[in-house]
This record gives sequence, structure tokens and C-alpha cells, in this order.
Amino acid sequence: MKITRTTTTLTALGVTAMMLAGCASSSATGADGGTVDEVRLGYFANVTHAPALVGVAEGLYDDALGDVDLKTEIFNAGPAAIEALSAGAIDAAYIGPNPAINTFIQSGGESAHIIAGATSGGAALVVRDGIDSPKDLDGTTLATPQLGNTQDVALRSWLADEGFETSLSGGGDVEITPTDNAQTLTLFQHGQVDGAWLPEPWVSRLVEEAGAHVLVDEKDLWVDGAFPTTVLLVRAEFAAQHPEIVEDLLAGHIASVAWLTDNASDAPTVINDALEQATGKKLSDAVLARALANVTYTVDPHADTFVTLVENGIEAGTQKKGSIEGLFDLRALNALLDEAGSETVSAFGLGEE
Repeated sequence: MKITRTTTTLTALGVTAMMLAGCASSSATGADGGTVDEVRLGYFANVTHAPALVGVAEGLYDDALGDVDLKTEIFNAGPAAIEALSAGAIDAAYIGPNPAINTFIQSGGESAHIIAGATSGGAALVVRDGIDSPKDLDGTTLATPQLGNTQDVALRSWLADEGFETSLSGGGDVEITPTDNAQTLTLFQHGQVDGAWLPEPWVSRLVEEAGAHVLVDEKDLWVDGAFPTTVLLVRAEFAAQHPEIVEDLLAGHIASVAWLTDNASDAPTVINDALEQATGKKLSDAVLARALANVTYTVDPHADTFVTLVENGIEAGTQKKGSIEGLFDLRALNALLDEAGSETVSAFGLGEE
């Protein structure tokens, strides 16, 4: 089974071990003089969040964080995770780019910062038989994971480009119904929705288990097929108060991406076991193989795409206008990468690097 290698070069596990040994700290004293004994991390039970799944399952975060405990919470979509982050219920989250953009703009740049990429690719519009071109979508009902999440924005923006009108409250030429991913599968199987724009493994589940076919692979809409599906976002207040903990969390994240790259033969089993623990059910071999073939795990957040993502959100009507200058803080990531002799990544003028 093939897992696409990361676009930012990470050396083998020897360098990863060096990072972890150098970063794990027994001290949790923050920059404000306070202490913290845990970091709270949110993520989804999706293939696009495999760095989180693997990092937890393989103990890579625990190794990096030392005496600081990792507490995790699983979400279905980005807006819900942002609510928890904004309320201080979690400190960091693996999340799609559009909810990250939304919270940054709505807070005037005060809420959170993207500190690394996690996954590129792995999102598509899948539809029922009889829909073979965009014009066939007129009058149909399509699902997305949640209003304003990354796939929701992608669908609304793409439909607008194709000349369709949509509404945030339902209706329009194409009706969009934000729906839990598992429910979307059931609704599609019963003919109650005509398709959905989803992340992996749900794209592959609808294809393999429900007879859907891909109408639009999102990679075809981006230059070189590279676009961010998942990034690592940290609450700004937590990062300011506990920079050492954020650096340790990043070390665990880098180790997770490296592990996925260096353990392609073992990764499917580890990912599937983690998904079973989170959801109570494993994926079929066919679904998992198809899903993993469509994603790239990388610490590069593809910051060069974010101006377009902002424009898409405005076009979709899910986001207000505002600046994303300062959205990225890649300094700790690049320091770790440079220390390991790996290629650093760019914020493309949208923050610190």
C-alpha cells in the first residue's frame, strides 16, 4: 500500500529521535511564570488527520512532551473545533484551513496561529449515477461536513464558478445540506442526497461502499495539485504563555509525519486501529488503500494557497473580509527542521517564519 511521501524533506527516524530527545522537557513553566501539566489537542477521526492518529497511537507526542500530559478530543468538522479553541477548551487543533482563516479574521488576528501543515489533498465531490457533468447538478442536494468548513467552502465556491446559486440557509440552484459525515454516507445510500464534497476516508467510503463516483477531485483545481487539507493551529494565548510546550508539540507532530513517511507498510494498520478506537469501526482494506493514495502528509502548510482560500470563503458567503497577515507562525517549526538538516517552509509573507 502506497502512502505519498511528504513534500518537505524529513530525514529518517534517527533524526526524529534526536528532535524528541532535544525537545522533551520536564519543566512546564510558561513565559508568564505559570505552569501547565497538560496540553489539550483536538483532531478528527479522518485519514486526513493521520498525523494526529499516529502521533497518539505511537506515543510520539508523549515522547516529545515529557512530563506534560496530552489530552485529546475528537471533532467532526472545523467550526466545532474552533468553538472549543476559542472557548479555551482545547489548546491546539488539527483543522482545515478555512476555519483557521475564519477565527483569525474574526478575532483581528488575536485568536490563533497556524504553526505547521499536516496534510495535502484528499478531498473531492462524489455523486450518484446520472450526474456526469456540472450541468447535471441543477436541482440536486449535496452534503458537506459542516457550514463554513473547508469542504463546504470549496463546494460553494466551485458551484459559484460553475454558475449555480446557493444559499447558506438551504435552497438555490443546488441545495447544500451540512451533515455529519457518517450520516451523509447513510443518506447517500438511501438516495436522500445526490452527492457530497468530503475529505478522506469519506470520499472513498462513498465510492467503495455506496457506488458513488468522483465528479471533482479538488487537487485538479490547484496548481500542481497541492492544497492544504489539514493544518496544525494553536491558540495564541497558549503559545505566548507556553512556547516550550508548543515546540515540544511540534516535535511530536514532525515525528508523526516522518513516521508516516518511513513506515508506509505499517501505517495502514496503525491508522485503522486508531480509527476503530475513535469510531468503533475499522475501514475496509479497499477504502483505506484508496484514501491513503489520495493524501500527502507534509509539515508544509502551503501558505501560498491561503489568499485564494480567503477569496473562496468570501465568494461562498461563509467568511467576512479581513487580513490574514500574521496568520502563520512557522518559527518554531523551521527551527526544528533546520536543526534536523531538513528543508524549511515559507509563510509567503503571511506571518513569521
